[in-house]
Amino acid sequence: MEAGQRFMDQIERKSLDLLAKASTATIQSQLFKLGLRNTFLYGLRPVNPLTSSFVGEAFTLRYIPAREDIDTIEAFTDLNHPQRFAIEQVQSGQVLVMDCRQEGRAASGGEILMTRLKVRGAAAVITDGSIRDSHGIAGCGIPVFSSSVSATINLALHHAVDFQVPIACAGVPVYPGDILVGDLDGVVVVPRHLVNLVAAPAVEQERLEDFILERIAQGAPLPGTYPPNQKTLAEFHRLSAPSDSSDSQAT
Repeated sequence: MEAGQRFMDQIERKSLDLLAKASTATIQSQLFKLGLRNTFLYGLRPVNPLTSSFVGEAFTLRYIPAREDIDTIEAFTDLNHPQRFAIEQVQSGQVLVMDCRQEGRAASGGEILMTRLKVRGAAAVITDGSIRDSHGIAGCGIPVFSSSVSATINLALHHAVDFQVPIACAGVPVYPGDILVGDLDGVVVVPRHLVNLVAAPAVEQERLEDFILERIAQGAPLPGTYPPNQKTLAEFHRLSAPSDSSDSQAT
């Protein structure tokens, strides 16, 4: 059992490395082929476009609307406050994904919390709400995606209730352990059990589309090129085939 689990972990690690080479657009196309249509976190943008690429495992945090008699500033003195407690549970390589009900009038976190997550080794932070301290977050070195910016403290509108449960982020279901991939376009969610099915085809699609793009830039028409017909595919495979270096050298 343990050896089998290690083998599966190695296979998944290889798949994660492949996903890192593919764009979110390509990965979404591969998921669409498998019948999944709602996987892209629409409306979320990187706080810093220069720090936007990541691949990591979802660690979820869920909020409900705040209530005035509970969500006072004193709430943060509770060592078991779900938001602060959850952040201290995030492991290296994980992505904190926050369900803020797409409510951006109050921030879901600021620079101090993002910095703590960076120190813990988090791969990224995703929220369908807003963030505060945007300038500081942009320079802290961890990919952060949000829908907007607000200086209002999260307690004004958000009450953290639980973590590592299924959530909705930007209208997309996210389960703990799902794999998230981010780039300049945004974030796509890959159900964990589909990672190995999506990774290699996504990289192959990237290679094919690079070939097609070059052809289009050279003046080729769309018919027969995009999508490629058999002739175009044959040319792609011919040019992308590894060269034969097995010939013996003269001695």
